[in-house]
Amino acid sequence: MGPTSPVDFILQPPVFHPVLPYITTIFGGLTHGKMVLVQGVVLAEAERFQVDFQCGCSLMPRPDIAVHFNPRFRSRPHVICNTLQNGRWLEETKFPHLPLKRGEAFQLLFLFWQDEVQVSVNGQHFLQYRSRLPLARVDTVGVFGDIMVKSLAFLRSNPFDASQTEYPVAHPMQLNSSKLAVPYCHPLPHGLASRDTITVRGLVCPVPEGFSLSLREDPSHVPLRLNTCFRTRALTWSSFPDEALSHAEKVAACFPFHPQRFFELLLVCEEGSFKLALNGIPLGQFDTPWVSWDRIAELWIEGDVTLYSVFS
Repeated sequence: MGPTSPVDFILQPPVFHPVLPYITTIFGGLTHGKMVLVQGVVLAEAERFQVDFQCGCSLMPRPDIAVHFNPRFRSRPHVICNTLQNGRWLEETKFPHLPLKRGEAFQLLFLFWQDEVQVSVNGQHFLQYRSRLPLARVDTVGVFGDIMVKSLAFLRSNPFDASQTEYPVAHPMQLNSSKLAVPYCHPLPHGLASRDTITVRGLVCPVPEGFSLSLREDPSHVPLRLNTCFRTRALTWSSFPDEALSHAEKVAACFPFHPQRFFELLLVCEEGSFKLALNGIPLGQFDTPWVSWDRIAELWIEGDVTLYSVFS
């Protein structure tokens, strides 16, 4: 059975340009497959910074820290990972060859499993660290030190990739980008193919009427459209294989969108069908044998949303 309540779809919104030190609660704590994305710039004269995944946010006594990620930029730049338990640091693990440089932008992706975390730097896997505390206890993240943070985002991994054969790619979030202004056109010059994935991240406007995502061969031929209507509280997809035949179908039993709420929508192409997921939760697989993915030329988004990232 799929989710039946809008609460199941809540995804924590990203934070843009927080002032450091910055500490915030992780909604729902750390669960298997959750990702935390940190985008920023290392200061020109940086000595160190740290990202701590904590068990609480108290100041006294100091909370346990399941994962302490601490890049250091002195003579031989490296990263220290450690665990703080009952006020005492355990044996640290040192990772040399830090792929971060002073004065340069970076992107860190923390991918959490049952009892360990994988960290990529600028899209490349860097380290794997096994926590000596249960990650299920973690409910807080803190960022400190000599960096400027552009965004801090909380994401979920692709629910259709159970094997996780590929390292997740977390494209950067952008706030108030003119390139993502709505209505928005995302060109697909080579079309689409089976197993291709489109990911849209954004924020619903304060007083929305609705928004839609359309896969178009050209402006007059729209083989597939996903439509969100707040008046009827319905999420539907429709297809128009030719002028004489059209198809429309409701996607979810409950309406999963809310005003001023962050969302991440995944559309996965399959042979003769497509899959949908919202905020890491599968919505289903839908038959579209008449859609030729290789003829799709663009993704068109319009309506009452602010876009943070769109990629395919």
